[in-house]
Amino acid sequence: MSRMWIICSRELRATLGSVVAYVLLAVFLLLSGYFFYSDLTFILLISSFTPASGLWQWVFLDLRMVTMLIVPLITMRLFAEERKLGTLELLWTYPVRDFEIVGGKFIAAVVFFLFMLLPTAIPCALLYYYQPYPLGPLFAAYLGLILLGIGFIACGLLVSSLTENQVVSAMVTYGILVFFWFVTWNEEAANQAMLRVLLGLSLFDRYYDFTRGVIDTSDVTFFILFIAFFLFLTWQSLASRKWRGVP
Repeated sequence: MSRMWIICSRELRATLGSVVAYVLLAVFLLLSGYFFYSDLTFILLISSFTPASGLWQWVFLDLRMVTMLIVPLITMRLFAEERKLGTLELLWTYPVRDFEIVGGKFIAAVVFFLFMLLPTAIPCALLYYYQPYPLGPLFAAYLGLILLGIGFIACGLLVSSLTENQVVSAMVTYGILVFFWFVTWNEEAANQAMLRVLLGLSLFDRYYDFTRGVIDTSDVTFFILFIAFFLFLTWQSLASRKWRGVP
């Protein structure tokens, strides 16, 4: 486990030492702040209820899109850059196991994602200071966004492990995430049995309840299994070098 944390700290230093990371952080916070302001203004214009009434659903549905735009740009370099520079093969010469490499890089990406999310709580806290509101729906929405973002990271990690081109990694990850988003849009194209299956696989449909302040254990379980499944595939992707004859 100590080697996993060494890889994690190594990856975090590389990320935080990159200008790209701060550009992504700035874009994420800029878009998040814009959506919070515009959604709050919209709620105040159309609703006679408290500002937070219905606000979190709008805000966190918008944050879903921002997260989907930013996360593939975080994960695209995790393995692809290592493959291109040849440092991944060097890493394999050390006494470190594949699951420790996967775990270290995954945890580093999750930590950076949470670091990006942290400032988004500032406008929520300011709103609470001026007009207190129930915190339960906000916590549920944040839990859903964290699970969704970590799911995106696990997906992007797998794709990055399959290529040495960062652009290809990002674009394929976008394609997979868009598929999970659009999979249930055309309800007329599938029968009811197929539609139930598709709804069960849709990340975004399962995320929707969180934005309404509802925490369903089946949704939490699905996200955990989704993350574990993609991490397992990433582990197997690295392990495949053994039967491909790569030392």
